[in-house]
Amino acid sequence: MAAFLETLTGPDAAEQLQGATVLLPIGAIEQHGPHLPLSTDHVIADAAAKAIVAQLGDELNLLVLPTLAFSKSNEHAWSAGTMWLSNDTMHRVLDDVARCAAFSGASRLVFLNGHGGNSTLLNVACREARLAHDLLTFLVHPFLPPAYSPPRPDAATSGESGMGIHGGLDETAVMLHLAPDTVDMAKAERNVPEWLTENEHVRFGGTVQFGWLSNDFGPQGHIGDPTNATATYGAELFANAISVLCDQLREIATFTFDTAP
Repeated sequence: MAAFLETLTGPDAAEQLQGATVLLPIGAIEQHGPHLPLSTDHVIADAAAKAIVAQLGDELNLLVLPTLAFSKSNEHAWSAGTMWLSNDTMHRVLDDVARCAAFSGASRLVFLNGHGGNSTLLNVACREARLAHDLLTFLVHPFLPPAYSPPRPDAATSGESGMGIHGGLDETAVMLHLAPDTVDMAKAERNVPEWLTENEHVRFGGTVQFGWLSNDFGPQGHIGDPTNATATYGAELFANAISVLCDQLREIATFTFDTAP
């Protein structure tokens, strides 16, 4: 069944971990502009994990670990309050988690990533854990980072040109749904880097990835247009994300490499 590992006893964990899929939600503590809290990515990753457990119930042998609050967030290091792990530290933490999962008898490890800045590092961690611990490893996201796909058409009133990547319409709407008391819409401002829309390749979702810091796009640190965000839209986005994540986990739970000749 789907459950939170920390709630089990040692003997129950020893039994349920055999052949299990272990899910590690990963958030962040980092600036999200003047209108969202530092905890935004953590809140979303944690809420997604809880919704997955509630929706899957007894369907899968899935054990969810406590959400990792700190991760690779140094693109926001310029802002007070941002907490980040170095590449080396985060790799070691992820490897230690993988080692523990494998030692306990799990067969699959899934990183549920709530912070787009982790994506490249987590892809590497999947490969390393596969080699070092003979686990089947996977990376999923509640919301796909922009580098993974071409810019999508704007939401009806967003005007984000596919670049609402940090504290923009979608993320703000989801937070209005999950934690409305932490959102200050009076401080929500539009900040879309229009000049990037002229580029075919070097842009968010383009064929060329590029290094950036969030204050490269303005002193407020967010990128997008949160001004039209609503809790209703956020609830729709979140429900759709959970549905996709559960479908992904169903497939992950039965995935194996076909090594037959």
